Amino acid sequence: MTAPILITGGAQRLGLAVALSLLEQEIPVIVTYRTKKPSVEHLKNLGAHLIQADFATVDGIDDCIAQVKAYTPELRGIIHNASDWDQESATEDYNALFLKMMQIHANTPYQLNIAFSDMLTCSAEFTDIIHMTDYVQEKGSKKHIAYAASKAALHNLTLSFSALLAPKVKVNSIAPALVMFNEHDGDEYRAKALQKSLLQNCPGAAEAVKAVNYLLSSQYVTGQTLHLNGGRHLK
Repeated sequence: MTAPILITGGAQRLGLAVALSLLEQEIPVIVTYRTKKPSVEHLKNLGAHLIQADFATVDGIDDCIAQVKAYTPELRGIIHNASDWDQESATEDYNALFLKMMQIHANTPYQLNIAFSDMLTCSAEFTDIIHMTDYVQEKGSKKHIAYAASKAALHNLTLSFSALLAPKVKVNSIAPALVMFNEHDGDEYRAKALQKSLLQNCPGAAEAVKAVNYLLSSQYVTGQTLHLNGGRHLK
């Protein structure tokens, strides 16, 4: 039987689209989620194994590790998608903000990669770690400074873990810019946002799904970042 792929934060947006795609391909998945929503039951009905986990706490990380190890002795891969998008304008406690962003986007993948390394390297076939980073990992952000710094840290973890876990495990990043709008985004915001990239479109979650499937099928890509930004870096 094929070992499962762990997807953190897989009950909404890009993570949900990836989980549904893998299930459609009959690849077993373990999906973590922070808060229960209708998609959790939908995933469960499709055969996914669900784990509730709050990665903003160390206990949440430890509990997730214990539950995954109790469920399976092997992993086909890990897709680190769990994320939070807090910004400086929403708080005056900048220390807490920075620690939270680093906890979710850097410490959680760091801890999970180490904890599950034996479960990834025991296979005779390639396995994968995919970090969902962000366009701002290289550019920075005036509105989301701590967030951008934490995504840059996650990018650096890609480089370190690709060297550490070779040749058994391929470790790569996917760095999206705008690939999905939120339901509440107005027409004026959408039009302005589209102008930021050369291709001036918002491709939807399918673009991330295609990127994940490519990396999972690759036999010769590791330590790389796959940029999904429509040429935004050239504007």
